[in-house]
Amino acid sequence: MAEESGRAAGELRQFVVGPISTNCYAYVSDGECMVVDPGDAGADIAERLDDVHVSVIVATHGHGDHVSGVAALKERTGAPFAMSEADAELAEHASVESQFADTDAPAPDRLLAEGDVVEVGRARFRVIEAPGHTPGGIVLLGEGIAFVGDTIFAGSAGRTDLKGGDAAALTRTLAHLKEVIPPETMLCCGHGDLTSMERELSANPFLRERRG
Repeated sequence: MAEESGRAAGELRQFVVGPISTNCYAYVSDGECMVVDPGDAGADIAERLDDVHVSVIVATHGHGDHVSGVAALKERTGAPFAMSEADAELAEHASVESQFADTDAPAPDRLLAEGDVVEVGRARFRVIEAPGHTPGGIVLLGEGIAFVGDTIFAGSAGRTDLKGGDAAALTRTLAHLKEVIPPETMLCCGHGDLTSMERELSANPFLRERRG
């Protein structure tokens, strides 16, 4: 099932895929499409996007429930795959490392690092390194919208008890994101509901601003 909403420079489509309901997003601008976290059903996602040109596939991190659909989606669309180098090996062994993946991700065509920009149509997304849930987690920050993977959830934050998780790193990441993501930004989370940075700053115990 897909949900759609308009943004300043494009259109957001959401697909809930896989055994633990992973949010896969497609951001469309000027007929170009960036797919974020195809955790399953890559071929089906490609069919649902047959009205646009998929120009890039991005993983916010390497867990199997976020990358299991990359290979099929890439095969159908020919789009390059991009992610952080620190999580590339995890993604390439997704079927071994995760009980929620039966397909490994291919080797990335592009390695993303802090400050890189991913362009799709008229939209630009800045890469923010966000370790903690995994060593190579990233956030994609655009105008009024951010893809945060499993780093932030509505009312919660990513778990750190899985392989590669680091609670101290996640704490530092969340503190940094509070500084660089504008409050009005819509947050597209890896699972569950969409939210806003403003809402999470006031209600999320992992992000709530302390007031004197």
